[in-house]
Amino acid sequence: MSLLISSLAPVFLLIVLGAYLKVMPLTDEAGWRGLERATYYVFFPAMIIMTLAKADLGTVPVVAMGLSLIAAILAMTVILLVLRPVLAGSLGMDGPAFTSVFQGATRWNSFVAIATAGALYGQLGLTLTAISVAAMIPLLNVLAVVMLQRHAQDKPIVLGPTLKALASNPFIWSSVIGIIINLSGLKLPMIAMRFGDILGAAALGTGLLLVGAGLDVKAALKPRAITWITTALKLALMPAMVAAIAMALGVDGVTLKVAILSAAMPTASGSYILARQMGGDAPLMAEILTVQTLIAVVTIPLVLSLAG
Repeated sequence: MSLLISSLAPVFLLIVLGAYLKVMPLTDEAGWRGLERATYYVFFPAMIIMTLAKADLGTVPVVAMGLSLIAAILAMTVILLVLRPVLAGSLGMDGPAFTSVFQGATRWNSFVAIATAGALYGQLGLTLTAISVAAMIPLLNVLAVVMLQRHAQDKPIVLGPTLKALASNPFIWSSVIGIIINLSGLKLPMIAMRFGDILGAAALGTGLLLVGAGLDVKAALKPRAITWITTALKLALMPAMVAAIAMALGVDGVTLKVAILSAAMPTASGSYILARQMGGDAPLMAEILTVQTLIAVVTIPLVLSLAG
């Protein structure tokens, strides 16, 4: 347990540092947004491409791991749709609020996941988390956009915005590029390899700083009941479902731990932006995001300890 804490402590310290730097007169909001775009569109895609391109995918159960994550997401979707009328009646949850609950209970913060898996399991951890990215992010983006169209905007589901969201997501196209390079057997020039590695190395630190900078502590001082329910679904039920499904499919060892770790992450920072852009309940989304990130400091080590 002490080794686990010592490995995770730097990850969470970087998040705290990001929250601290946000309130310091170091840079303005435009500066943070510029760093966010560079990390999202350049640094993390470079890391995903290089990790998948160099990975020995034949040594890990890629299909079983991916299926366990996808099945858990679909199961959580069904659970949320069943719970929706109950939560609407008991807590007054409307359509926009439901979309924030949905994003909060299904999406994951890949910045934290990649940094944590790398700290705990090295290059193998990075490879397995990149597989999680390739398996989860396309499905989660489709579901999030569909839910926002249907329940926040009260519009029929339109294929165009969904395809646009997929095509513009850098985690998706970088996963595709990395897998194509890997399967094709293409040998990248050494200059290109070093260039990609250096860009990718910038992703972990900046990604965690941005997670901290995006926290809204004021919004989390008095969490609503719906926030606690969403947090329990994401940080407890989701990793439990992934663990059960993955073990049923024969996944074990570090692969099982990384699958559970991916499921145990707090919701994605981009959930707030998507909620704001598509008519979701953005204040509730900010509250859920912050509460989950703070509580994950405790739940991630606990979940991994139980998985071990």
